[in-house]
Amino acid sequence: MASEKILNQKKEEVKKLADEMKEAKLILLTDYRGINVVDDTILRKDLRNANAKYTIIKNNITKRALAECKIEGLDDKLEGPTAVIISNEDYLEPSKIIYEFTKKNDFYKIKGGVIDGKVMTAEEIITLAKLPSRETLLSMLAGALLGNISKVAVALDQVRIKKEESGEKVAVQEEA
Repeated sequence: MASEKILNQKKEEVKKLADEMKEAKLILLTDYRGINVVDDTILRKDLRNANAKYTIIKNNITKRALAECKIEGLDDKLEGPTAVIISNEDYLEPSKIIYEFTKKNDFYKIKGGVIDGKVMTAEEIITLAKLPSRETLLSMLAGALLGNISKVAVALDQVRIKKEESGEKVAVQEEA
């Protein structure tokens, strides 16, 4: 049987992880088999730049932390080597980083996760990751609005030109 000291350490790990999960907007579970150290280092750096935390934690501790947070439906995903990505600020950017990484590394897989308290499948997370970023969507909206505004401006200018031409014709007819 495990000693009292080890049990207390594990309880502390569970409590710490559960506290992080309660604050998180994104909890992502991934299978990191087949990833080399260089790729792992690059992935961790990219996630750090997106204000996300990448850790490898024993599945049992992760299960207990999820249970403490009352998050259900991910126990079956906690088999084999599992990395946990947690972000308190944004769920889209870290999801995009992981998705892009899975495209480059055949063995690295998204298992599932939690976004804003909702348990999501790997497919749902991938679908979200494929969406353009907020900035991209805003620029697309601005471009569409500017395009329409310029079309309205051209149309109004054409109306002005036609009125001026018809005004000239009226003035010419008055002289005759």
